[in-house]
Amino acid sequence: MTSRMRLYLHRMHQLDSNVCVAVNHTSRYKLVRDSFRMVSRLGDGVFWYVLMMTILLIKGSDGFVPVLHMGLAGLSGTLLYKWLKGKTLRPRPYEVRQDIWLTGAPLDKFSFPSGHTLHAVVFSAVALSYYPQLSFVLVPFTLMVGLSRVVLGLHYPSDVLAGAVIGVVLAMLSFLVI
Repeated sequence: MTSRMRLYLHRMHQLDSNVCVAVNHTSRYKLVRDSFRMVSRLGDGVFWYVLMMTILLIKGSDGFVPVLHMGLAGLSGTLLYKWLKGKTLRPRPYEVRQDIWLTGAPLDKFSFPSGHTLHAVVFSAVALSYYPQLSFVLVPFTLMVGLSRVVLGLHYPSDVLAGAVIGVVLAMLSFLVI
């Protein structure tokens, strides 16, 4: 690797880290901290399971394929992000920088990529392909899930961005299979 490339990567890491600190410090406000904790908790799966059950209740058998599609895309996301976390072993930001406050509970040890964001994007993308009228709920919620990961000190912005990109790619690939 050239010295120019190392310098570029160092600057990108510094920017990522500094943005992480700035966003994370909004958690000093109780309303921000508690709101993003709730969003993060819903993003653990609760929101998506309720959405899938609601689709089945409202659409009946017509909802089976969309729910199955969401479930399979979500499962592939879980397998991929767990494998990636085991390969990259990136520590969480609060473990690296003393000025990042951990204000949420991590579900696992490593940071890259954000599994919450990956799943929010993949579930939303698949659901919206069947039910675009849900965009007024799913798009803001998905954005809030991604932001929650940085606010709570659990992820760098690059972890969230990577999770979102992987989620989009998985959703696109899922349409080639299902």
